[in-house]
Amino acid sequence: MALVRWDPWRDMLDLQREAQELFRRFFDEGPRATLATWTPAVEVFERDGDLVVRAELPGIDPDKDVEITVTDNVLRIAGERRREHREEGDTYIRSEALYGRFEREILLPETADVDAIKASYDRGVLEVVVPKGARRESKRIPVQSGPLRKVLTARGRKK
Repeated sequence: MALVRWDPWRDMLDLQREAQELFRRFFDEGPRATLATWTPAVEVFERDGDLVVRAELPGIDPDKDVEITVTDNVLRIAGERRREHREEGDTYIRSEALYGRFEREILLPETADVDAIKASYDRGVLEVVVPKGARRESKRIPVQSGPLRKVLTARGRKK
């Protein structure tokens, strides 16, 4: 058996290498490796005069995991990407898939016909088609001239 001389700097160098490896992994994999939030990618474009919103939702059951609503001309796609069932005994070496609740909001044009919106899901892609309604024309409001009228308030006092 050979004797090895103790080197106090060797432990410090090992610690430095471990710290460098930790930083390398963090910056190579990015903050998503630690924050683990998921936001689906969305495309918004026009097709045949309609507004089309596509969201990539792989592994989602559209009947259970997605809700689409419109409030004040804001299209809201919300839901949850659930972790698939893991078999007992599975040992993951690396997992880059992200799971959890998500929400995307898209401002619709004023001319959107929100009563005729249709949504479909095929091969992991949700497509929402928003038909455009008739454009609202400018309307001229005539101004009446004459003596100012007294207006009664709710309490009956003149203003």
